[in-house]
Amino acid sequence: MPNGVMPREFADLEKWIGWSLATEGERSDRRQSSTMEDIQSFYDAMLPRMDDVLAYLEQFTLDGLPEDATRLFHLTLSLAEVAPAVEQFGQPSVVDGYDIKRFVATHR
Repeated sequence: MPNGVMPREFADLEKWIGWSLATEGERSDRRQSSTMEDIQSFYDAMLPRMDDVLAYLEQFTLDGLPEDATRLFHLTLSLAEVAPAVEQFGQPSVVDGYDIKRFVATHR
């Protein structure tokens, strides 16, 4: 079992472990409760690493991810969650959007 929180190659991303969230609801809640400064910092740390992250994750099947790779995968999903806030809205929530609390994600 790996010793680090993240795979060794991505140890620099361990400071963002709070964004490694398993569900869409958790990721959305984190985005909504974060400042744009925090969101932007996370985005700026993750985006330049994505080619390497995706190449690393590609070696595993989704149901065969080791724990450290699962945490890294969850970081990539959080990046996808915050990207619209950075790239389009300039704020954590959708501009002129519906109340996010009305959306209830279900998982099977």
